[in-house]
Amino acid sequence: MAAIEVRDARVGDAAALVALWRELTTAGLPSRLPAPPSTAAAEVAVSKHVDDPFGRLVVVELDGAVHGMAYLRRAAVSPLHDDSTITVEYLHVSDSARRHGLGKALIAEAVAWAEHESCAHLAVVAPAIAREANRFLARLGLGQAGVLRFANTHTVRRRLAAEHAPNLLALLSSRRSAFARRAQLGGAVVSSPAEPESAGK
Repeated sequence: MAAIEVRDARVGDAAALVALWRELTTAGLPSRLPAPPSTAAAEVAVSKHVDDPFGRLVVVELDGAVHGMAYLRRAAVSPLHDDSTITVEYLHVSDSARRHGLGKALIAEAVAWAEHESCAHLAVVAPAIAREANRFLARLGLGQAGVLRFANTHTVRRRLAAEHAPNLLALLSSRRSAFARRAQLGGAVVSSPAEPESAGK
């Protein structure tokens, strides 16, 4: 029987995480994910998650080797509700370790954390065209709630400008100035992390 363990990522997992990220960006699906970081950059990023009460980067091991990952994020289910949800992002299991239950183990960890944090809801992000991943999630009772789209901010700004909306560029400039003033006053705007495009099982 293969030994499966899910745990929080450690700095020493950086190289394995970079390899998994590389699989995400070369899995044959259209991807807008950033290119894989260097191992050194990943080590710095992983260290930031250790004490984060709202997010966990977890890995799953098969016989002692890291073969999967997921980012678990706790947030309000909507801006109009007090309920919280756990969102599973960047869920991925390496091709060489499929069909061993690693995806289920990662989802089980998310469910356990949701229950511990009294979160009544669980969400998992997956590409709409990833049929195998979506079938896997559907079997676990997760239904489609929307379509996530992702782009570089510069690209969206350029496309907005191409629409020739009246005073659009002036509006964008004024908003950036307002955000800068707010930051100077100590009320810096906190941006949500980029959403993922891939899920595995």
